[in-house]
Amino acid sequence: MTDLRNAAETAIHQCLDLGAEESIAIVTDDERRPIAEALYEVAAETTDDATCLQYPPGDQHGQEPPEPVAAAMKAADAFLAPTTRSLSHTRARSAACEAGARGATLPGITERVMVEGLDADYEAIAEHCEAVLEQVADAEEIRVTSPAGTDITFTAGGREWHEDTGMIRESGSFSNLPAGEVFVAPESAEGTFVVDGTMMPHGLLDEGQELRFEVEDGHVTHISDEGVREDVDAAREEVGDAATNVAELGIGTNVGVDELVGSVLLDEKAAGTVHIAIGDNASIGGETEAPIHLDGILREPTVYADGGEISLPE
Repeated sequence: MTDLRNAAETAIHQCLDLGAEESIAIVTDDERRPIAEALYEVAAETTDDATCLQYPPGDQHGQEPPEPVAAAMKAADAFLAPTTRSLSHTRARSAACEAGARGATLPGITERVMVEGLDADYEAIAEHCEAVLEQVADAEEIRVTSPAGTDITFTAGGREWHEDTGMIRESGSFSNLPAGEVFVAPESAEGTFVVDGTMMPHGLLDEGQELRFEVEDGHVTHISDEGVREDVDAAREEVGDAATNVAELGIGTNVGVDELVGSVLLDEKAAGTVHIAIGDNASIGGETEAPIHLDGILREPTVYADGGEISLPE
């Protein structure tokens, strides 16, 4: 519990900066109870108005929580949601932030991910986010290459780059924890990317295992891996070409993550990595709605902004 406590202290104090006069709701499910208990313990030492709510795990990401849970999130000054299924894109989470609550979801988080991703210096992570953002924010083209064979060029097309620093201190602000990335929903992309880190449905790829994706005019046209291809094809039957949309380009800035563990939530934040997602990006500044958002993590990338190599955190 000591390691979990250190991570919980980071979430409560560094990320949320919870005040003694504030209220907080810890929302969890039956499978994430130890993590919620660690967060609640630190929160209860900070404020007399701490609540922990637990309910059965949802069936899928984006499923609405029970009404009492949604009400508690909306009524609190702050919330943290370590759950098996993501609450990030639910009406409950949106309504809470619109009402002024600030908070973070921690979807699918494990104790290992909690420790490795949150037992970190988030002030430093925020500085790394700023440094990366300054280098890419005004670029017309971003090119990514890697030793595994990636060579792909993205155009933002005026869409805004975002930073996920994990610093959730303003009313209504929201983040994903563990945090640490700079990302954009690109307008288009062209080229090839090769995932050699982590990607669902596989998790952490074996040494030498590589998933190859060909991209034309912002859409994936070829997927070398049968498992990923089946997931995309299933979504394509529902929403057509929206399922093949190149949805996100992200750059990891969490210097506390020094190895990939097989959790997309954590691995996409690892400093010095790049992740590219397929499918939905409506919630991150894009225009495509799809029932999938598949992130693939690339090891040892080189990133160029308008032809010049940028400096990545290590």
